[in-house]
Amino acid sequence: MSTGIKWGLIAGLASIILFIAIDFSGQVGNKALSSIGFLVSIALLILAHREYKSDGDGFMEYGQGVGIGFWMGAVSAFLSSSFTYLYVTIINPAYMDTIKDIQQMEMEKRGMSDAQIEQAMEMSGFFTGPLAMFIFGLLGGVLITVILSLIVSAFTKKGRPEMI
Repeated sequence: MSTGIKWGLIAGLASIILFIAIDFSGQVGNKALSSIGFLVSIALLILAHREYKSDGDGFMEYGQGVGIGFWMGAVSAFLSSSFTYLYVTIINPAYMDTIKDIQQMEMEKRGMSDAQIEQAMEMSGFFTGPLAMFIFGLLGGVLITVILSLIVSAFTKKGRPEMI
């Protein structure tokens, strides 16, 4: 648990830095840049698993790797979601307008009519509010990290040899 919390703090700070860098560079909505977060999470999971094995007896069962990933995801998602909530409500409330403009442009590119866009924007209003961003960021962050952890742990696990 302590390894997961430590690396969750690191992952949360990395996520916040990436979020700020994307916003300040004017690249909000750039899906390729946003996917860097997955690569960072995978790298940090590998480092957390490596640390766990080196600080212990050199072994890590699959379930232990997934547990580390859960705690890492929970801490990271809480930090980054809390920061995002503060950012969009206090620091830069105009960020939400940017998100809505990007959504509208994407719908226009898909050839949706003005009426369809208006209806879709009304329906998505709840999901793009600051509180919804916090809740979905928290749940989604944990879920995604656990899924990544399920995959990464399959490669980083090192079970104890069976005694005969």
